[in-house]
Amino acid sequence: MNPPLLLDTHVWLWWLLGQPELAAAEREALDALAAAGTPPGISAISLWEAQMLADKGRLELDSPLTHWLPTAAAPESVSLLPMDVAVIVALDALPKGFHGDPADRIIVATARAYGLPLATRDGNIRRSRSVKLWKP
Repeated sequence: MNPPLLLDTHVWLWWLLGQPELAAAEREALDALAAAGTPPGISAISLWEAQMLADKGRLELDSPLTHWLPTAAAPESVSLLPMDVAVIVALDALPKGFHGDPADRIIVATARAYGLPLATRDGNIRRSRSVKLWKP
């Protein structure tokens, strides 16, 4: 069963870390989905992005990444969506001028491949109209 939506990496991190950048309505909606047993999804590339951010000191965690990441990606928190053939085919179908960031391209392709709305604040993604956006 597919998750109800896909989270961009920053939205996933804001949600789990209780960051103020995530609106209360968004946080409540995500909490309700997880509590109901239908957690939002993340692309597998988001795990790599979290590791890179932590390695560069741009992600502050209260425990080592080796302990934090398995909990943050646990099935009761999120549904982890793989970078599979469907995602690569969707990646190939993105408009030619779409976003230069490879991780963002994979996240959008994942949302498209699985037919999921994407929760993101990324201006380039939002302006592109290449993916349905989530509205809580």
